[in-house]
Amino acid sequence: MRKQFLLAIALFGAFSLQAKPRIDRAEPLCWWTEMNCPLTLMLQGEDLADAQVTIQRLEAKGERREAKGDEAKGLVVTGQHNAESKNYLFVDLAVNEPGTYCITLKKGKRTTRVDYTIHTRREGSRERKGFNSSDMIYLIMSDRFVDGDESNNTLKGMAEPANKENVHGRFGGDIQGVINSLDHISSLGATAIWATPFLEDNEAAWSYHGYACSDYYHIDPRCGSNELYREMVEKAHEKGIKIIMDMVPNHCGGTHWWMKDLPYQDWINQFDEFTNTPNVFSANYDINASEYDRQLSNRGWFDRPMPDMNLENPDLLQYFKQWAIWWIEYANLDGLRVDTYPYIEMLPASEWVKAIMDEYPNFNIVGECWTRPAPAVAYWQSGVKNYNGFDSHLKTVMDFPVEEAIRQALETDGSGWGNGLTRVYDAVAMDYLYADVNNIMIMLGNHDMDRIADVVKDQDPRRVKLATTMLATMRGIPQVFYGDEYGMKSADRSLGHSTLRMPLPLGEEVTAEMQDMCDYHTRLFQWRKGESVIHTGKTMHFITRDNTYAYFRYNDNEAVFVYLNASEENRTIPTAHYAEILGKYNPVGEDVITGKTYDLSQKDIVIPGLTSIVVKLSK
Repeated sequence: MRKQFLLAIALFGAFSLQAKPRIDRAEPLCWWTEMNCPLTLMLQGEDLADAQVTIQRLEAKGERREAKGDEAKGLVVTGQHNAESKNYLFVDLAVNEPGTYCITLKKGKRTTRVDYTIHTRREGSRERKGFNSSDMIYLIMSDRFVDGDESNNTLKGMAEPANKENVHGRFGGDIQGVINSLDHISSLGATAIWATPFLEDNEAAWSYHGYACSDYYHIDPRCGSNELYREMVEKAHEKGIKIIMDMVPNHCGGTHWWMKDLPYQDWINQFDEFTNTPNVFSANYDINASEYDRQLSNRGWFDRPMPDMNLENPDLLQYFKQWAIWWIEYANLDGLRVDTYPYIEMLPASEWVKAIMDEYPNFNIVGECWTRPAPAVAYWQSGVKNYNGFDSHLKTVMDFPVEEAIRQALETDGSGWGNGLTRVYDAVAMDYLYADVNNIMIMLGNHDMDRIADVVKDQDPRRVKLATTMLATMRGIPQVFYGDEYGMKSADRSLGHSTLRMPLPLGEEVTAEMQDMCDYHTRLFQWRKGESVIHTGKTMHFITRDNTYAYFRYNDNEAVFVYLNASEENRTIPTAHYAEILGKYNPVGEDVITGKTYDLSQKDIVIPGLTSIVVKLSK
């Protein structure tokens, strides 16, 4: 009897000391009616496993809200399941009506609750149109671009303070800086902005790049707030500028809140010791690849502070589907850029993109598939008939082969067989591999490579202008890295890429040479905005071995003739070579760059060294 009494006391003590269940997070933060993607709410807190879930609709009564009814028909629980950690609960919900609801979790006599809002979906949201080949995308490094609000540079609770003396530290660039710069961006002819991640990155060092996310649903407070991000999108739209959000489902940051208590042990890919990805994208499609290499390519960590996410966990995959759709719907986005796309487990990554495109059929997502040659890039574009049937569902991929060809063509004098602009011809000759050449993103550089002005021979602005001419007139979607409109160079290349990500020159910092380069960009890209023949026209190009390159962008009604002379000597345009296409148009047209009129039926047109012409022709 005494033993039974003592056992009863012990059980009562354990029961009474058990912590009350507590909800700390409910993600996604809210949802909408009429969504294609099902809603699974991830609740995180303390002792949530096996809780009984009930929902009541809340009605406003003056300052407070009161629950209405025992169950809400507008938001209905259709299922629930535990994670491995007792501090999580996944709840499947049927969304029927907008409103605010009280979600209550009960365990024994102990309860915890959270209010949750269902919004009416924005009219026309599903039909939103993403970026396309009529756009010019302006790439911004979020912490480095422009510091528009110095008051948020260093904040309590955030690990890394601002320090503009440390090239690898935070400089204070923020959302307000983008808002303040919208007129400049618009004046360049840009119609879309891609900013590197503004989401919270709370690493103790190097957090400025934003690619080690510590909270997927909140903007880093040193950059602004969720509300300010939405305001940026709205103000950009008022100026005809689309917003593309940079997303990183491949890895999170080591300081992400869930790293202290993972929902599942396979929520991330784990090893006995730190294991890098080998960065071998070819393992994904190589018929000779070992399973060891294939798995390591997708599961190895990108870097030490970046745990590799395992999208083969179905709850994580659903979490990421909802996360992307939530930001599109919440902020009214126009596109996504996906970081390190081939590092992600292939089939879940494809399913993730498909879920987004099913929600927004006219949307666009560009994947960073940083590899070469062209067949390796084309593999990742949706619509390509791959031998294994794989479809990434990515409409757009980045044209790293042409980027490399342009840079290599202009970093030397072009002498030697196959060098100079012949490299560009050879790269463009691979266009047959792509499902849609208009849906490839072309660029001269980005935040992860030396600037174009760093690498051209003698850092000559004339060579930068040649590259810019190609960027503005070739097939695809052009992307300009901020500062390149000024011919900006890295501060100190010996210190790595941090010094190419310096703030945008402002005011008196803009020299006459910088302004000349900016004017060149502006002329070309403002003109490009209205040229459908550049957006969707076909390409016919002509090769010579004298470091020149000629091509026509054309359709049934008009054409644009581009001639580039990358040699330092004058060249005579071999107009007779172009008879098969030139004869279809009036050969007289105006050079977009200089305003000079050219008659391409003449045989003695001389183009000075290191210059180009862009001549518009019509029937």
